[in-house]
Amino acid sequence: MAPALNHPAAVAFVDEHQRAIHGEAEDYYGGKEHFSRSRTYSASFMHGYNPKRLPAFGDEWHTRARRMSHDEKSITAPRRFLIDVDETIRVVLEQEDTDGDFQISITDAGPKLMALGTATSNGFKSFDIRGTYMLSNLLQELALARDHNRKRIVLDEARLTENPVDRLSRMIKNSFWHSLTRRIDGDGLEIICADPKNRTGRVNPRIYVPHGEPAMAEYYRRVAIEKPHLNLDVQVLPPKPDDPMFVKSLNTKPGILALAMNEIDDGHGGKTLKGIPFIVPGARFNELYNWDSYFISLGLLVDGQVNMAKGMVDHFIFEIKHYGKILNGSRSYYLCRTQPPFLTDMALQIYNQLDRSDLTGNRAWLKRAIQAAIKEYHTIWVAQPRIDPKTGLSRYRPDGLGIPPETEATHFTHILEPYAAKHGLSVLEFSERYTEGTLKEPELDEYFLHDRSVRESGHDTTYRFEKRCANLGTIDLQALLYKYEVDIGTAIREVFDDELELEEEFDLAPFPPSPEAYASPIREKSRSRLQNSDEWFARAEFRKSIIDKYCWNESKSLYFDYDTVQEKQILYESVTAFWTLWAGCASEEQCWKLLSNSLKKFEVLGGLVSGTEESRGKISLDRPNRQWDYPYAWPPHQIMTWVGLERYGYLDEAQRLAYRFLYMMTTAFVDFNGVVPEKFDAVKLSHLVDAEYGNQGIDFKMVPREGFGWMNAAYQVGLSFLSTGMRRAVSTCTSPEVFFGTTLNPQPTASQTYSNAATTDPLRLAMENLHVGSPALSPISPAY
Repeated sequence: MAPALNHPAAVAFVDEHQRAIHGEAEDYYGGKEHFSRSRTYSASFMHGYNPKRLPAFGDEWHTRARRMSHDEKSITAPRRFLIDVDETIRVVLEQEDTDGDFQISITDAGPKLMALGTATSNGFKSFDIRGTYMLSNLLQELALARDHNRKRIVLDEARLTENPVDRLSRMIKNSFWHSLTRRIDGDGLEIICADPKNRTGRVNPRIYVPHGEPAMAEYYRRVAIEKPHLNLDVQVLPPKPDDPMFVKSLNTKPGILALAMNEIDDGHGGKTLKGIPFIVPGARFNELYNWDSYFISLGLLVDGQVNMAKGMVDHFIFEIKHYGKILNGSRSYYLCRTQPPFLTDMALQIYNQLDRSDLTGNRAWLKRAIQAAIKEYHTIWVAQPRIDPKTGLSRYRPDGLGIPPETEATHFTHILEPYAAKHGLSVLEFSERYTEGTLKEPELDEYFLHDRSVRESGHDTTYRFEKRCANLGTIDLQALLYKYEVDIGTAIREVFDDELELEEEFDLAPFPPSPEAYASPIREKSRSRLQNSDEWFARAEFRKSIIDKYCWNESKSLYFDYDTVQEKQILYESVTAFWTLWAGCASEEQCWKLLSNSLKKFEVLGGLVSGTEESRGKISLDRPNRQWDYPYAWPPHQIMTWVGLERYGYLDEAQRLAYRFLYMMTTAFVDFNGVVPEKFDAVKLSHLVDAEYGNQGIDFKMVPREGFGWMNAAYQVGLSFLSTGMRRAVSTCTSPEVFFGTTLNPQPTASQTYSNAATTDPLRLAMENLHVGSPALSPISPAY
């Protein structure tokens, strides 16, 4: 039976508010409820008469009454429904949410049909809402209405049947970015300080302020006094905050790190500070992250949010100045660790979209960003221990001591158990003594060096880097640094008249690199001369030469990582080889060989997998899946390859790959209550992934609030690659095999137990990945 309408008897609920049908919730559900005198037949509700028809299911479909000539017709007027919000939420969940996760998806065994009363009949007549997509949209709209304290609403049917591509893109632009926005100041501390990775049990906020920012320290002390309920602990860091021993001492007292702020009027004739807003990845990642922010900024630029992206660069400039590097994340336990470098491209893309009315201010802002990037380049990426002086290759090789504290408590149990047994201790006792330094285990030190390096690489974790990451000159890092060198040289030449004075004093790294040059204690200082473009282009040419020498494999038509200790290529096939196209360091011939001979190794139904199944190797109980390996697909790899292929003129291939990934995202959005996850299994087209840390972005009730940062960006950027026809096809969930008229036929392996036909059935794939204790679920058509 349709949900009851609980409004006063003998009156009709009317909605005279003029709204954009696809407007945002605050506009669409704003305003007050209004009642008027009832139409005659509506008064029958007073006497207990309810004319709504009971739905018929199964073999009784033929008993469903045919729609009559007097029923609602969308031809003459858009259909609108009169809905009691709380009651309808209750009925929808009770009838359709059979697995109890507060979402309506294709794995639910409900009838996928509900009658709603029409507004023009004051709820007297009803119309059927059918299918997963419309019902999940109904649940989302009801949740949004309840957010705005609405008890009854008039809902346009068009909000339930909205084109899914338009709906998801709109939600990302107008809702998700807003929900992921944070600030570090008195108003934003309670939200930003919440850290699900904190294992100390302390929930009160603690903030670390950098040395040399007394006004900022005073501001937060004042916040602590004015808001005693926060129990805010304000700590000032020493001049060198990334000393490994000091950082280890903070493991038992983690906190958020202060970021850049603006000085504003306090409204009382004085000045105060206000945090610059930024976007967090989402879910358990509730702080500013390095390489996530680059991809997020691309999505922000597509959506016209230039100032938000600009503010994130301001934070990175602040981090380089005060913390010595762009941090993995803005928490105390990340002080020794950075992540893949994207600052120059991020800054230049934003600079190109800044308001042209303030050219002087724009130029000054870019100068700050380029100066910061130069400092980061010299003091981090081409400085020891990250550079290998013999080859000139840079590596992910952070400082740090002990066990990474941001992991789950049991994450390293299997690694620590043999050492604990050796000393006759429990794992917990051994862990404490090892962390304190009272027990020495060089082999374990080596293991955690590589583990921290994997986390610095952003690819945590993958068998590609297992027990060797700190020794690898990875192809992705070399491509990123080549782009740094070209970007810096181009900016100096084109924007700064080929002369750039550095304002901060630091050591310049030797060039060209050699063991002898790095062994010398004598270093040129940054302020000793002006920077010019020639030296940066020379650095770029040198890096291209060592990429070709150490990383390019002609016989395999692919770039590989180079082990600087074993002095050989590591033949693990990684999709990051295509980052060379994004950076522009591949020749036209190398690009053609990558495209012709190697792209097919990574292209699957849902886009690009991180690496090949052959390189990953066999999976077993003792050798579980790693989330950055086959068959998983991540937004950074997709975006970098799309842009790289377009750069070299292969737009058709870029569009095909973008279509595949957006098709996978859209089908998940349609079939699973609007989900936008962190990653996908691109072979099975499934976000139901349980490798390592699970999948972030899927834990929500009724309505998705945030999506996930770089997946949001991938959708917005990907849409910019699609033609109008492609966009329409994605919106109807047309399989890439159908749209492009081709089928991928990889050689079957033991792990591939499904047929090619099965891979296009989203319900079957969802059921394969679902682990529920409920009775067997009936196949329900995923119609929307």
